[in-house]
Amino acid sequence: MAFKHCAFATVIVGAACSAQALDWQDNSIGYRYGTHFAEPFNNDIVAKNIVNFTHASGYKYGSNFLNVDLLFSNKKDPVDVGSNNGAQEAYVVYRHTLDLGKVSGKDFKFGPVRGFGVSGGFDWNTKRDAGYNSKKQMLVAGPTVMFDVPGFLNVSVLELWESNAPYNGYSSTSTPRYHYKAHPMLETTWGIPFSIGSVPLSFEGFALFIASKGKNEYGVDTASETNIDAKVMYDASALVGVRKNAFKVGAEYQYWMNKFGNNHNGAAGTGAFARTPMIRAEYHF
Repeated sequence: MAFKHCAFATVIVGAACSAQALDWQDNSIGYRYGTHFAEPFNNDIVAKNIVNFTHASGYKYGSNFLNVDLLFSNKKDPVDVGSNNGAQEAYVVYRHTLDLGKVSGKDFKFGPVRGFGVSGGFDWNTKRDAGYNSKKQMLVAGPTVMFDVPGFLNVSVLELWESNAPYNGYSSTSTPRYHYKAHPMLETTWGIPFSIGSVPLSFEGFALFIASKGKNEYGVDTASETNIDAKVMYDASALVGVRKNAFKVGAEYQYWMNKFGNNHNGAAGTGAFARTPMIRAEYHF
């Protein structure tokens, strides 16, 4: 319960501080496309168009990260039972990290470590589809280690408090909001610039290792999950006559085993194990 209070407090502090002057910020809109997405309890391969908005910023005592994905599936993931139109989904992630060195005025740097922080935030998801119609809500909180690399590399151990209130269109069954068991997640995020000759590139992404969240709303044991999303981006700004790092294109790959805690060796089937290559473009402003 103390960690849950910490999540609320960190988010509130982050929101308050974001209203103050920022030391830096980066905003972007992006598009990505892939033809091999997967959904639990659906053995069809799904194509998706995804539009996103991302905000990252830093201020005197820490940093903020916000990402909003709007996902549009093809008919293999139908929006309604019997429909030839695809599902529509929104997924929002917010993280705020208080830098303990900046807050205390002390230098915690040693070896490969740049500093330590306390992170909190939330995930929020809504989806309209035939089978589940997710209404996910999740608070997160825990410590973060920030490594001293070009760009950034952060590793957090977060406690998760997740709930959902799904609706099954096939059976017309609505489930009251169900709270899973609190469970830990190891979260790694990175953005590291590099070059091959004179070609400006960056290696970016995240890796999530999430423990089982107990039984789901149907009384079935959930599985631990692994979600790794990595991309190599090329700074194509010079080709279109805009400032450095304003326009990027690249390739992305997602590996997601036991998607949303559904065991791919069980009833959820192959749809709970996604291995998805994508193309991606971003404009930063």
